[in-house]
Amino acid sequence: MQINKLMRKVIALSIFSIFFTEAFALDVKISKDIESIEVMHNGVPVTIQRIQNTNNQLTGGFTKTSRKCPPFCVQPIQTAPGVKTVAELEVLKFMQTQLKNGTGVLIDARTPDWHKKGTIPGSINIPFTTFDHSEYHPQLREAMGKLGVKQKNGNNSLFNDLLVKLGIKDDNKSPWDYSNAKDILLWCNGMWCGQSPRAIKNLLKHKYPTNKIFYYRGGMQTWQILGLTVVIP
Repeated sequence: MQINKLMRKVIALSIFSIFFTEAFALDVKISKDIESIEVMHNGVPVTIQRIQNTNNQLTGGFTKTSRKCPPFCVQPIQTAPGVKTVAELEVLKFMQTQLKNGTGVLIDARTPDWHKKGTIPGSINIPFTTFDHSEYHPQLREAMGKLGVKQKNGNNSLFNDLLVKLGIKDDNKSPWDYSNAKDILLWCNGMWCGQSPRAIKNLLKHKYPTNKIFYYRGGMQTWQILGLTVVIP
């Protein structure tokens, strides 16, 4: 008798769960199989999903179709040989794998003023100009540290730079230790934005492993066109 009562409760709960799930299912999914994902941003969990209002329209600066070129020129699909270009589903997968387990970093490569207006959840802001610097610049060293990269011993002095200029030292050898380098996914304002491509090219000059760099070409403009969650830092 008690077993029958227990079974009835289990069945009732199962039916309630089915109806509850259907009642609160999102009408606008990210993909057929993905309604939303959760990512940590500044230590706080954030749910990434699309705007559910099917009449919603984009407003603000990202509605613009035309910007003066240069500098706002259309970027190629491949920003550098060997660097993989990704789209939104790959960005979400990166969040659920590399970002979640600590082996990856999602980089908002825009200037701080752009970052403050809104960013993709889980991103950290490392402005593209950071990677313009030489290996001795403290800003670059700090940024590289966030990516799991350290300087090799014997490369902490301007004396090494002088040796390179005199042709005494081989500049083809990287001064950085990339043995623990993280996978990095860089993005900026969109397919017309050259900030993340410039950062990537400079990272390659610093000998960052090509297979560890990913480029989200769509950037903030495509992210917002799809109605995906944006956070204000």
